[in-house]
Parts: sequence; C-alpha cells; structure tokens
Amino acid sequence: MKFDDNYFSRQKFTEEDTAGYRNSALRDFQIADKSRDIEVQLHFSYMALIKTGICKIAKEGYRVRSRPGHHVKIIEALSKIMKDDDILVIGDKMRKDRNMDFYEPEGIISDEDVEIFMGLVKKLIDKL
Repeated sequence: MKFDDNYFSRQKFTEEDTAGYRNSALRDFQIADKSRDIEVQLHFSYMALIKTGICKIAKEGYRVRSRPGHHVKIIEALSKIMKDDDILVIGDKMRKDRNMDFYEPEGIISDEDVEIFMGLVKKLIDKL
C-alpha cells in the first residue's frame, strides 16, 4: 500500500508502542460498550476506530500526521490494510455522524447505527 506523504511519515515502532495503541483503542471501546448512552457509545467507539487505524498504520511502519482530514485518511488506510471495504463505508458514516452530533444542535444517532459501529470496531480490535 502507498501511504500519502502529506498524512503519513515513515517511522519504526516497537511492539510495545503498538501494544500501547491497541490498549488505548480497547480502553475506549470498553467505555463505549459499558455505556447505555448512544452519544457516548458513538464518540468512544469512533475514537477506538481511529486508534485501531493508528495502530495498524504503525504496524506498517508509518506515523499519522495531524492535518485537516487525517481521520478520513486513517479510515481509508485501515480499510486498505485490512482489505475490507466495510471499514471505509461504516467508518465514514461513523465520522460523519460523530461530526453531526458534535457540531449540529440536534444530532441524530440511531441505536441500530451505533450497534453496527460497535460491531465493526470490536471485530477490528479483536484482529489487532
């Protein structure tokens, strides 16, 4: 896979480094999983998705650069690395729903969508 130099830089990571990313993603997912509030579930499962992407990208030998649009690039890269188009489709919906909930006065998040989001993130974390 080709990594865009505008969003990713070459770097070596230790197993300890990538384990730290995995643990952070797992911790966020556990917060989402324990909550019954769908906004909390959305926000923390989204953070877990992004951290899962950061972990997989680090395992490929790249660091994510913090730039406008870097979450989109993380989701795209994770989808390519995992060879799973659902990550791109569902991950982008998570991103858009999270942004709507964050920036709009009345975000609309459904229980069904959050269930799908959390199912995807759990599957990804289990594969780390």
